[in-house]
Amino acid sequence: MLVWGDILKEQLISLIGNKLDDLNVKIDDVYTDKEGSQTYLRVVIDADDMIDIERVVKATKIIDPIVEKADLISDEYILDVYAKPKGDD
Repeated sequence: MLVWGDILKEQLISLIGNKLDDLNVKIDDVYTDKEGSQTYLRVVIDADDMIDIERVVKATKIIDPIVEKADLISDEYILDVYAKPKGDD
């Protein structure tokens, strides 16, 4: 099943629930992107403070199995979780 736009974001936020709370991060955006023949599921996380790579890795380990189980995207894709740059609104 392929879900687009705000629906994809809302579904993922709902599925994750409070599982990212211990990391003090939240999902800022979710979207699909295509580079050449490769599809990416991009998940942007945000926090009140700077997010280091360790928190990104921990968030990815939480998000990945949830996305896999939910089968939000039926095509092959690469999950790309990254921190929202500070100063971007």
